[in-house]
Amino acid sequence: MRRLKRTLVALALAATVVAGTAGWASGTAQEPVTGPPPGTAAWRSEGLPDPATTTPAEVARFFAALGPGRRQDLVRRHPTVVGNLDGVPVELRYAANARTAKAVGLGRLAGPGRRILALDPRGRGQVAEVYGDLATARHVAVVVPGSDIDAATFDRTNDPYGTPAGMAKSLRDATKGHRTAVIAWAGYTTPVGVGVDAATGDLAEAGADRLARLTDGLDATGAPDPALFCHSYGSVVCGLAASRLDAADIVALGSPGMRADNVGGLGTRARVWAAKDPSDWIGRVPNVEFAGLGHGADPTDPAFGARRVPAGDADGHTGYFAPGTQSLRTFASITVGASR
Repeated sequence: MRRLKRTLVALALAATVVAGTAGWASGTAQEPVTGPPPGTAAWRSEGLPDPATTTPAEVARFFAALGPGRRQDLVRRHPTVVGNLDGVPVELRYAANARTAKAVGLGRLAGPGRRILALDPRGRGQVAEVYGDLATARHVAVVVPGSDIDAATFDRTNDPYGTPAGMAKSLRDATKGHRTAVIAWAGYTTPVGVGVDAATGDLAEAGADRLARLTDGLDATGAPDPALFCHSYGSVVCGLAASRLDAADIVALGSPGMRADNVGGLGTRARVWAAKDPSDWIGRVPNVEFAGLGHGADPTDPAFGARRVPAGDADGHTGYFAPGTQSLRTFASITVGASR
C-alpha cells in the first residue's frame, strides 16, 4: 500500500510538470497528423506509386527512372506529395516545398538558401529543414524536438536553442569542416502545453512511424546513418521508434523517459547517449509509467545503460545546444563519429 501511494503521488507530480511549468488545464489535446501527404488522392489517380504503401527505397527507384522533364512536371503538379515523400531526391523536395510554402502563406520558408525537406500544412503544420548539403554529407544528424513545436514555432527567434531550427544550426556550426548536414525535424504533431498528451505516448507513437520512415528515406537516397538528438518529449518519439531506426546514434537530452526500462529495451543497435543538466526542470519529473501515464526510466540513470553526455554547464531545459557548452561539444563529436 505504501508503494502504491508513492506511485500515485509521483504520477500526480508528473502530471503537473512533465511538459513545463503548470497544470493539466494549460494543455490542449491534439489529434496527430498521420497517413500519406496531402494531395495523395490526385497523385494516385494518375497511377503514381501509392505513398501509403510504397517504401522509400521503392520511391527512390521510381524517381531514378524518370527523366528531368518528368521529375519537374511532378514537382509542379504535385508539390505537397513530392515535398513530403521520403525517398524522393532532396533537390526535388526542396523545390516542391518552396512552392508549397508560397502557396500556403509560409513564404519565409521559401527564402533564399533554405532547404525545406518536408512541409505538411495540415493541422498546426509540420516542417523539416536541412542545414548543410545533405546530398554530399559524410555525417548526418537529425534533431527531434519536444512539445510546442510546429510550423509557427519551428524557427522562432526567442529561446532559439529550444527550437529545432536553432538546435540544428548550432550543431551544424559546431561541426563545420566535417561535411555535416543537420536536419531540424518537426515532422510530427507535438503536445501543446501541459496536458494528457505530454504525459502519454499517443502522439509519440504517431511520430515514431514518421521518424522511422525519415531514416529509411535517408538510407534510400544514399545518406549516411544519422545521429539522432531527441529533446524532451522528442526522446519519447525516439524511444518508441528506436527498434526501427536506421541510425548510428540516439541521444536523449532533457528526457522524461523513453518508454523503456533500459537500453536493451529499446531494441536498437545504435549507440545510446543521454544528457541532463542539473538546472533542467525535467529532473523534477518522476520517472514512472503507470496506466499509460509517464514515460518510464530516466535515460541518465546509470542503470539505464546509456553513455552519459556531460551537461553540467548547460542552462535549463533548452540550453544543451548553446555555444561553448560541454554538451554541444560532445554532440558535435558524436555527429562526426569521434566518440565511437
